[in-house]
Amino acid sequence: MLPLLSAEFCDRLHDSLLAVGYDADGVVAALGDQAHAALGRGEPEPARRATRDGSELGTLIRLFLVGDAQPRARVRTALSGVDLDEAVHSGLLVADGDEIRAGLDLRPYGDDQGSWWVLADLDSDHSGAPVGTDHVLGIGHASLSLARATLRRPVGSVLDLGTGCGVQALHASRHAARITATDLSERCLALASATFRLNGVTVETARGSWFEPVAGRRFDQVVCNPPFVVGPPRVDYVYRDSGLAGDDASELVVRGLPGVLAPGGVGQLLASWLHRRGADWAERVTGWLPDEGVDAWFVQRDVAEPAMYVGTWLRDAGIDPRSAEGSAKAGAWLDWFDENDVVGVGFGFVTLRATDSDTEVACEDLRHAYDDPLGPEAGGWLDRVAWLRAHADPKRLLSTAFVVPPAVVLERVSEPGDGGWRELVRRLHRTDGPGWQQETDELVTALLAGCRGQLPLADLLGLLAGAHGLSADAVVAAALPVVTDLVTHGMLLPKELA
Repeated sequence: MLPLLSAEFCDRLHDSLLAVGYDADGVVAALGDQAHAALGRGEPEPARRATRDGSELGTLIRLFLVGDAQPRARVRTALSGVDLDEAVHSGLLVADGDEIRAGLDLRPYGDDQGSWWVLADLDSDHSGAPVGTDHVLGIGHASLSLARATLRRPVGSVLDLGTGCGVQALHASRHAARITATDLSERCLALASATFRLNGVTVETARGSWFEPVAGRRFDQVVCNPPFVVGPPRVDYVYRDSGLAGDDASELVVRGLPGVLAPGGVGQLLASWLHRRGADWAERVTGWLPDEGVDAWFVQRDVAEPAMYVGTWLRDAGIDPRSAEGSAKAGAWLDWFDENDVVGVGFGFVTLRATDSDTEVACEDLRHAYDDPLGPEAGGWLDRVAWLRAHADPKRLLSTAFVVPPAVVLERVSEPGDGGWRELVRRLHRTDGPGWQQETDELVTALLAGCRGQLPLADLLGLLAGAHGLSADAVVAAALPVVTDLVTHGMLLPKELA
């Protein structure tokens, strides 16, 4: 049954939730940091202990976040502006005698500007049963990762392709004048629309497969968290399975994005790609792009070997890999990997920009830990690539004054030897963003020491050549590729971008 949360009902529910402080900050304040963190790990008992007072907020926390049935009288008091019979009819609540339990997942979710509420289906831990085929996933690790990796700059229009429960569209409401959200699943659109109504966010919704609902339209920004699970061409769960084989779903989105981006528009998505025996993953994903018209940045965040990959996604759906069903599904999945020479599955982020130039592609491995969100870095990469394209003539590059950002440090690793310390590694390290590191040498170190935004690069290279008795032309020829790479990674910046 589809959820039926009308605009009027959502207005009253909004007021009731707001009145008791059931928002992102209110929940943390009620539970405390430790109990809140435990709840996020799937450990409900500390949250139960923190809500023993029986308050209205505590009742809603137990009902929607812990998953406990609550006395009807308490729920009526906590949701004083909502008719409980209507809430049950809508699918939000389920009545069981004198007790009420959650029928949907309703949880606060916030950013640094405020709090929203997100509606989704209950996961298997709360429902006590494996999720259904048309299960609408709530706020998960993947959606949070995409939100952190998305560029946040003011734009006219955003397309949330495959909106699911609508999380990415909520984020887009902070910086977009118009938002369109699409999905193939009727249930997804019903819950996402209720989420939008509950939060007072205006979003155009359209149902259909992939890019079909927006055929002929262009957008300034597109975000997409597609059903990117890699495996045989089947659909067990619409939130993760596309019905396409292997990584064809990711390829389809990457190939289709340029067709819906306005000039200069940016598309960003989560994606998976196959690692096949003897093949380079970077060549594989680069082959999804046209020869011209795109800047593309592929960032690989993880690579999973097939057995771990299959086990992870079985548990995600509430299926015990040790059960008969789990064994059968795992066997078929692993057989498909073997038949297709798959030795791993890569996962990461893709950022595309529509240009009128030859395609520029960077494929980078970013499996190390870092703290900063990737969205600002994606924007910085696009800015730096555009600047380098405009300064492709070596004369323009040589006439530029550069600076080393304050977040870039020089690290030296040495070992003791007969004559004192012997240097093993000299390395540049960006301490912000994704924490890029790059080994360097004495000449590059000396060059960067002079990059203070005062002298053009040509003068610095001339001084460097003279000080070391080298040919000026040879130093320039060797330095330009190094400078370009350092600019690309934000370790060296022209004054205008610093």
